[in-house]
Amino acid sequence: MNKKLIAALAILLASSTAALADASDGKVKIGILNDQSGVYADFGGKFSYEAALMAVEDYGGKVLGVPVEVVTADHQNKPDIASNIARQWYDTEQVDSIMELTTSSVALAVQAISKEKKRIDIVTGAATTELTGKQCSPYGFHWAYDTHSLAVGTGGALVKQGGDSWFFLTADYAFGYSLEENTSNYVKENGGKVVGAVRHPLATTDFSSFLLQAQSSGAKVIGLANAGLDTSNAIKQAAEFGIVQGGQRLAALLFTLAEVHGLGLEAAQGLTLTEGFYWNRNEESAKFGKRFMERTGKMPNMVHAGTYSAVTQYLKAIEKAGSDDADAVSKELHAMPVSDVFAENGTVAPNGRMIHDMYLLEVKKPDESKEPWDYFKVLATIPGKEAFIDPAQSGCELVKS
Repeated sequence: MNKKLIAALAILLASSTAALADASDGKVKIGILNDQSGVYADFGGKFSYEAALMAVEDYGGKVLGVPVEVVTADHQNKPDIASNIARQWYDTEQVDSIMELTTSSVALAVQAISKEKKRIDIVTGAATTELTGKQCSPYGFHWAYDTHSLAVGTGGALVKQGGDSWFFLTADYAFGYSLEENTSNYVKENGGKVVGAVRHPLATTDFSSFLLQAQSSGAKVIGLANAGLDTSNAIKQAAEFGIVQGGQRLAALLFTLAEVHGLGLEAAQGLTLTEGFYWNRNEESAKFGKRFMERTGKMPNMVHAGTYSAVTQYLKAIEKAGSDDADAVSKELHAMPVSDVFAENGTVAPNGRMIHDMYLLEVKKPDESKEPWDYFKVLATIPGKEAFIDPAQSGCELVKS
C-alpha cells in the first residue's frame, strides 16, 4: 500500500479516536444511585454497585476504546438529596448515565432531571409504573420489574387460590400507592374485592396499629404494599399477633431473596412472591449467582441481576451507536433485544419498559432447602406480555406520538 495513503489513514483514525474521546470526556461514566444505609440497603445498596462493576469488568472495562468508570452514592431515600447528586454528577462530574434508583419518588425525580439534561437513566430498583406512564422520558428506561408485574404475579396467584378479599398495608409514597392501585385493580378484575387500606411512613418500626386494623377487617389476604425492612418488620410483627394462625394470609407484594435471607426460612416459609430473577432457576443463573456470591458474600436478587443487565446493555448500545450521545444510545436501547443472564428474550417498548418474563415463587420450608440460599420454589413463569402493561395503554406521550 502507498506510504502516503497509509499515513493519511493513520491520521484519520487518530482524529476519529480523538473526536470520540472528546465527545465522551475520554471515558464513559455510570452512576449507581440508591439507598445504601436505610430500609433498602440490602434490597439494592452497595450490592447493586458491585453488580455494575461486574458488568463493566465482564465487558472488558472499555467501550469504543475509552475506559468505563462507575461511581456510586447514597440518596437516603430522599428525592431532594438524589436530585442534588444527579445534578452535580451531570453538571460537574461528567456522568453519562444514572442507574438503579431504588425508591420510586427518587426515580421519578432523577428521571425528570435526566430528561432535562438529555442523559440516559435506567431504573432497576424502583417500581412505580409512572416511570413508563405519564412521566415517561425518551431517555428513561425501566428494567427489572414494576408494580404491575408484581400485582399480576403475587396478586393473581392468591386470588386464584381463593384470596378474594384484601386489606392493604401501604408505604406512604409513590411506590406504595402504585403497588396498591395495581394490585387492587387486578384483584377486582378477577372477581375479588378490597375491604380497606392503611398507609404507614417509610421505615416504620412499630406496625401494631396497622396490623390490628388489617386483622379486624376480616380480609382473607393482607397485602403488604411496601418493601425492604418495612416488609420484614411487618411479617415479624404479624406473627406476634397470630394473624396467619388466625386464618389470614400475608401477601408480600415486593419481597426478594435478600429480604428472605434476612428474615430466615422459619419466618418466611410459605410466602408467595414475584421476582424477575432467581439465581437457582437454571445453570446460567446459578453460575452468575455463584460469581456474585464470591464477590459479595450473598446471592443476587432481581435488582442486582437487573443492574448487571442494564449496565451491560447500555455499553452494548454505545458500541452499536458508535457514540455515547444520549439520543443515539436511546435509539439503540429501544431497538436491541435483551439476551443475558437476567432476561432471555427481553424487548424494550417505545415507553422504555423492558419486557421480560417474571417468576412466581414460594418460599421453601426449612427442611426443603438443600443448600445455602436455596430458598424458592418456582411455581410459574409469567410471560412478559402478561406481566407488564401494554405500552400503548400506558399513558406515555412517547407511545401516543
